Amino acid sequence: MPDSFFAVLTTIQPPNEAMRRLTQKLDRYGGQLIVIGDKKGPESFDLARTLFYSLADQLAMPGQLAAKLPTGHYARKNLGYLQAISHRAACVFETDDDNAPLEDWIPRSYEQQAETWSQPGWFNVYRLFSAELLWPRGLPLDQVRGGGPLPPSPVRISPVRAAIQQGLVNGSPDVDAVWRLLLDREVQFAVRPDVVLAPGTWCPFNSQSTWWWPPAYPLLYLPCFASFRMTDIWRSFVAQRCLWEIGQGVLFHSPLMFQDRNVHNLMRDFQDEVPGYLNNARIGQLLEEARLQVGEDAVAENLIRCYEVLVQAQLLPEQELDMVKTWVSDYRIATS
Repeated sequence: MPDSFFAVLTTIQPPNEAMRRLTQKLDRYGGQLIVIGDKKGPESFDLARTLFYSLADQLAMPGQLAAKLPTGHYARKNLGYLQAISHRAACVFETDDDNAPLEDWIPRSYEQQAETWSQPGWFNVYRLFSAELLWPRGLPLDQVRGGGPLPPSPVRISPVRAAIQQGLVNGSPDVDAVWRLLLDREVQFAVRPDVVLAPGTWCPFNSQSTWWWPPAYPLLYLPCFASFRMTDIWRSFVAQRCLWEIGQGVLFHSPLMFQDRNVHNLMRDFQDEVPGYLNNARIGQLLEEARLQVGEDAVAENLIRCYEVLVQAQLLPEQELDMVKTWVSDYRIATS
């Protein structure tokens, strides 16, 4: 169990039942909640164990990122990560305001017992947790039915170090607009051993129920010029590629959260996801070909290099690179 940890979310809502249940869990285990507000929403936040930052509070933060980030954008969550890091968080748990912890929710540890799955290319990890036709948001659509029969499960569960751990979510899991438009229903994932993907194996992960440890803190950055539905997905591709250079992969685990999803306009979600449907596979290829440096000391520079690749490919504008460099500068202030 971590010595001290922070949960981070951004919202335009006042405290709701999901957030209250989360803070009850945080109180039990010694954690705190950081809430990042925006131009809509409350000016204050009456919730135990919570640090709330209004737009005015954010502009008073050290560094330059707060003034550069767009308002009305999920990427303002970046400021919550920086606040947790500046408070010397042993780990960071991120979630959304419509996700509530299950009864057996408990803080995760950096070292876990897990199966290691190695399947170079794209891998739908949801297939290991459900027999339904189901795929994570961000998986290239031409890979949904790909992969053939699952190979036999690894015979050995071994200890691994995993600086990014994605929890699956029951109820309304993180799937794309195509799935919701065609197949939408409540989902219950199986309880099974944790799964870590070996370097070279790609699977999108999201910001719905995700644990981060210090070696991966620079990789928390959410891009500002990706669409709302792609910002955490494209981040996940960059983060995975950088993890490989420290000999790690993303870990996936059975649900500890339930989502009672906020109302969405599914056709608007679909529109926001079109850049991903068209480019996710290409992004994976570009990042896989990128020449990065090995070791934890190179993570921040590798982050910048990955975004240079995406900007050069005109998948993101030049302004994104300036944002990433500002993030790295502010991250270094937070850790100093």
